[in-house]
Amino acid sequence: MDPIERLRRCSGFDWDDWNAGKNCEKHRVSNGECEQAFFNPPSVAMPNHDHADDEDRILLLGKTESGRKLFVVCTIRGDLIRVISARNMTRREREVYFTYG
Repeated sequence: MDPIERLRRCSGFDWDDWNAGKNCEKHRVSNGECEQAFFNPPSVAMPNHDHADDEDRILLLGKTESGRKLFVVCTIRGDLIRVISARNMTRREREVYFTYG
């Protein structure tokens, strides 16, 4: 199934205690901003085939309500999105975002 379609079928987000503050501490990205990146069009999602874990990971390029461009790594657990990492997009990622978004 297409990564965007898999994300659309989710009903919410799963924030664990450890991961909830990590993105804010490391990259100054709040949980709310992470969530906004999934819902503000356009967004670009693709599977992360390079990850060797047993867990399927999805890479998402999206933007916040304030226009901040984010690169988000997530997985889907049940019908919830679990954000693993979020940061500002690099220049190359912004080029992909504007090309395909």
